[in-house]
Amino acid sequence: MDADLIKLVNKLQDTFANLGGELDMPQLAVVGSQSAGKSSVLETIVGRDFLPRGQGIVTRRPLVLQLIHTPVSEPAPGVPAPTYTEWGQFLHVDKRFTDFDEIRREIEQETFRVAGQNKGISKLPINLRIYSPNVLDLTLVDLPGLTKLPVGDQPSDIERQIRSLVLDYITKPNCIILAVSAANVDLANSESLKLARSVDPQGRRTIGVLTKLDLMDAGTNALDILTGRVYPLKLGFIGVVCRSQQDINSGKQLSDAIDTEAEFFRSHASYRNIAHKNGTKYLAKTLNQVLLNHIRDKLPDMKARLNTLMGQAQQELNSFGDAAVYGDKNQQGALVLRLMTQFARDFVASIEGTSVDISTKELSGGARIYYIFNDVFGSALNSIDSTHNLDNQDIRTAIRNSTGPRPSLFVPEIAFDLLVKPQIKLLEAPSLRCVELVYEELVKICHNCTSAELQRFPRLHAQLVEVVSELLRERLGPTTDYTQSLIDIQTAYINTNHPAFIAGSAMAAQAPAIAPPKQEHRRPSSAQSVNGATSPDEDEDTSEEVNGLNGVTPRDGRSVSSTVHDRARTIASVNDAGASPRRTGSPKPHTHHQHGTVRPHSAQPTAAKETFLNYFFGQNGPGPISGATAERRASSGTGATPIGRDVSGSDPALHLGLMAGKRSLEGNNAAFDMKSLGKHIEAASDRGPQLTPREEMETNLIRSLIASYFNIVTQTIQDLVPKAIMHFLVNNTSQQVQNRLVASLYKPELFGELLNEDETLVAERARVKALLDAYKDAFKTLSEVTLKSS
Repeated sequence: MDADLIKLVNKLQDTFANLGGELDMPQLAVVGSQSAGKSSVLETIVGRDFLPRGQGIVTRRPLVLQLIHTPVSEPAPGVPAPTYTEWGQFLHVDKRFTDFDEIRREIEQETFRVAGQNKGISKLPINLRIYSPNVLDLTLVDLPGLTKLPVGDQPSDIERQIRSLVLDYITKPNCIILAVSAANVDLANSESLKLARSVDPQGRRTIGVLTKLDLMDAGTNALDILTGRVYPLKLGFIGVVCRSQQDINSGKQLSDAIDTEAEFFRSHASYRNIAHKNGTKYLAKTLNQVLLNHIRDKLPDMKARLNTLMGQAQQELNSFGDAAVYGDKNQQGALVLRLMTQFARDFVASIEGTSVDISTKELSGGARIYYIFNDVFGSALNSIDSTHNLDNQDIRTAIRNSTGPRPSLFVPEIAFDLLVKPQIKLLEAPSLRCVELVYEELVKICHNCTSAELQRFPRLHAQLVEVVSELLRERLGPTTDYTQSLIDIQTAYINTNHPAFIAGSAMAAQAPAIAPPKQEHRRPSSAQSVNGATSPDEDEDTSEEVNGLNGVTPRDGRSVSSTVHDRARTIASVNDAGASPRRTGSPKPHTHHQHGTVRPHSAQPTAAKETFLNYFFGQNGPGPISGATAERRASSGTGATPIGRDVSGSDPALHLGLMAGKRSLEGNNAAFDMKSLGKHIEAASDRGPQLTPREEMETNLIRSLIASYFNIVTQTIQDLVPKAIMHFLVNNTSQQVQNRLVASLYKPELFGELLNEDETLVAERARVKALLDAYKDAFKTLSEVTLKSS
């Protein structure tokens, strides 16, 4: 039974080494400083030379050494006797090694393969079994020797690496520590005992081994240490005498070395009384008995641990599912349908926020869609300035182009339409981008909808994602088209009768009409009266004349309202304040004052008329008023009589007039120079003059109206676009996702391909199943051993 215990432990150790089990097996770990004699002790126990030797670090990987006793039996009659009775076998090589020198070379090659050619170490163990009739059942782990300083090409942190590796083994409660120390070195300097005490302060699972007793100074001995009076250990100290390096070089056999050792203890004056408790043979028996007792003590803990490991392995195996179910065609359809239904539910639950796996670290699912609607899309719309890309020249040009050859008494509605529609188009880009962002978010949700069971079938998961992505792509087109149509609808009809827009227009109308240019207020002279700047006493007469000029029928056929008269009074007051039209060809606006000519009072209405029309037409008016201009030019004594006005307002070459006639031989006006006229019109278009007060008023009014109407449209778009996306894209996809999945993938001819499992998962399932079977077998064996021992 005792032999079965150790063999059971060895078997479990090999099984779990291959399968990666976490069972803490009872074992003996050999710990000692470099050159303390660890390898010699192990070789003496085995009775064979099989360990690498040399200077520096030789053992650079843990060596799990399993000694298996094979009784010698007489061969059957007629059967040849075996040629060997001892052999070794590695766990990584399926081969029997009968030559122990070959075993040494294999250990060196395996060490180089994993730990490299330098002096580095590795935690990956080498498992070696030695079958021999000369050994007791025993399991030992030979660990690298403890060192202090790196020597040669050793790594700089070699001490830390070795210490960490040794602690990984000896800190386990099921490990018996075999602390090897040299007797010719003070015990207080023993690194192995120091490290053993750090993990076993009571000394309950530490066995002390003293080597090199024959090398102690004459007159000294280790009797007090071996009897436990210097450093007490529960399992005690055992002294051994191994071969020296000279014995090894001379080829001394281990059997002879054991005889020499026994003779040393019997003949030594200090050790002969305790000779029966020292030596390599006694050490092997003690280790065997200690290991057996340790296994018996740990059997209940091992069984409890095996119970836990079996439960964990069974749960992990259940998570992989039963492979027999996937191969059954009668159950494949139900499995595919269940996985598709679960995928669709997870997709909808992620959007609605009812998923059981809701993250608390970041926004996910439907919350991200809300964030796009509220923060991203809303901020994008609010950041758009309704008139930032419209300068005053653009607005003035739009007003002039919308009135044609005739002036307008009001701000033309056509100009407002022309200007506001491109501004509404600015809302198109963020609206379409909002659709794209929601679409991308739905695709992410689709990719994240998975489960542990679905992950076993990568092809099925990929097909589910592809079908849902295709459905989303189909819904993206209608959603984008409808969102585009929302913008087109807003530009198709400009509803200036909207209540909010009317309120905005009323506010704009209450703003100051025109800010007249700042001029020095003084009582007008007679010359200023000629130019239309009347005195306060003449305001009433001037207003009547201006009202008479404004009494025309508008282009739309409607009668002139009182608003027109109010605007005319405003314009007249501005003219009364000193605003006079510029004279073509004169370097200063009031050049004619220098001649001292006083215009008769009958010419004042004509001047007032030209001033009013010039104000309405702007500085670049519709053309000359030849009668009044010629009269003023004649009265001022100017030689040339220009019949046009400066269009550009900035080019000095145009001071002779736009359409100055060419004098013919008879003195009559020649035909207009149409080529010059075209150039002047182009110049006027490219280099518009500074805005007149009326144009500035109209421009500001247009801006306020555009801003008012743009805000109305923005609020509408900000409300309708998310609704359209939810209706056409999100809700529609959520309602159709399960039907689409069933229609596309629920086909018997596809079940085999869809349920093709991942190769890594198949291998992992096989490993877990083998580990579970090993746990069950070990538990059964331990239960039988417990019954026999009881």
